Amino acid sequence: MLRVIFTTDDLVRTTVAPTADPLWEVVLGGCRLRDRDRPAAFHEWSLEMRRRLDSRSPAVRVLHLLSPAPDLLTPPEAAAGLEAGLAALRATPAHRVRAELSRFRPLPEWTKPLAGGDRRALAVLADMVRHLHSRLVAPYSDVIRESVNADRARRARDLVDGGVHALLAGLGPYARWEPPVLEVDHPEERELPLRGRGLRLVPSYFGRQRPCTLADPAAPPVLVYPLEDGDRWRGAEPRSLDALLGPTRSAVLECARAGAGTTELARRVGTSPASVSRHTGVLRAAGLLRTSRHGTQTVHSLTVLGESLLAGHQR
Repeated sequence: MLRVIFTTDDLVRTTVAPTADPLWEVVLGGCRLRDRDRPAAFHEWSLEMRRRLDSRSPAVRVLHLLSPAPDLLTPPEAAAGLEAGLAALRATPAHRVRAELSRFRPLPEWTKPLAGGDRRALAVLADMVRHLHSRLVAPYSDVIRESVNADRARRARDLVDGGVHALLAGLGPYARWEPPVLEVDHPEERELPLRGRGLRLVPSYFGRQRPCTLADPAAPPVLVYPLEDGDRWRGAEPRSLDALLGPTRSAVLECARAGAGTTELARRVGTSPASVSRHTGVLRAAGLLRTSRHGTQTVHSLTVLGESLLAGHQR
């Protein structure tokens, strides 16, 4: 059990990441490779991975060795993107590398240059992680982004309707919010006092049955939680709303659940603001979307008809 201890300042500073973390997805995707019983959403992915990856390759073996304690592979800088995360990995201080590798006994012979602080060995490790990302994660970036958007919209509704307390309570069934403590299912008995730093909640497409966190209590606090199966989209077949509205217009409607401006919708959907403006105009004319202005900002949100259409689609 992990007990995350909040103060009032921590509640104010708790956030939900706008995207999945690219390096956490590599680590958790590697864990999924070893799963025997996978959810249906991963069936096609696992078949494709058998064709793309050699399970005996050095990169896969490194991932399997380090993923049980992934601090080395998941620096906080990866929140800014893959390149920022890999740069931080290459720059990891030697004492931190040794501390991470000390968690494993016995250590394979090939890890000695890493433990000795060899910069070239860290560069090779970063290249391996980049290769794994290109195979495990990058080809599925659209599906991951759509799935995270669905989760984020739900978290935003919790936050709007009930504040941070509702947001934290909504992390069940693998977490229980009993203020000021968030109890999280975890293989070890641990306490994580936030001490005013806040908590960054990071949705993960490849996350498994329970959330993950960093082993180092001094690192920026993060809780990487698995998406619910209902939010994981396979991306293999067009959805019924895609057939009715078209994939982009359907995505705009889905992403407007919690309310969003034109630029934010464009970022979520992966298109231009001009394209979003055209689609919101059509959805507004059809009575599915309303647009309001707050100062210079335009906010798009669902009408009752739009909410009913999405609710009926999900049943």
